[in-house]
Amino acid sequence: MNIEKYPSRLLENAVNEFAKLPGIGRKSALRLVLHLLRQEEGEVNAFGTSLIQLRSEIKHCKVCHNISDTETCQICSNPARNNSVVCIVENIRDVMSVENTQQFNGLYHVLGGIISPMDGIGPSELEIDSLVERVDSGGIIEVIMALSTTMEGDTTNFYIYRKLKDKKVKLSTLARGVSIGDELEYTDEVTLGRSLTNRVPYESNVGK
Repeated sequence: MNIEKYPSRLLENAVNEFAKLPGIGRKSALRLVLHLLRQEEGEVNAFGTSLIQLRSEIKHCKVCHNISDTETCQICSNPARNNSVVCIVENIRDVMSVENTQQFNGLYHVLGGIISPMDGIGPSELEIDSLVERVDSGGIIEVIMALSTTMEGDTTNFYIYRKLKDKKVKLSTLARGVSIGDELEYTDEVTLGRSLTNRVPYESNVGK
């Protein structure tokens, strides 16, 4: 087994931290660290400060749970958005994916994951109760379930359907332009946009 030897403990520590990032091996981590060493000190300081501020100052929107610089995110506080339609997504990346389609002008509700017993994630770990509270508070006429078309995504959709089916709200889901097993962040913008525009009542998928 090869054990990498570094000429500096500080270099090694930095490589170790970068290598903790997803998709970054030790060789890539070393390349990134050496790149930073070649930059002006001010640029590296700005890079480090941005990460520290991100971790210490970032907030989650009190309405939809998207990340935000303020208590209420820019989408929820935008009076031009249609606040009667809420799109349920798994995570923040999915909000970005849907926004990039430019085909949706409603609000979002970020669950923070999907039900996955294998990973120890149950309904209580997700923002499902707060979704029910939003619906109960009134003003929402449609809930779009835009979760990944995986087994876990379908399980979460069905759980939410059971929670909301007796409420006075329309429940819909993406048209099957998004292939089974796909995650939203890997779906191209045109396909995702069409799936949103051509969404169908969730009840039509129950039992299929």
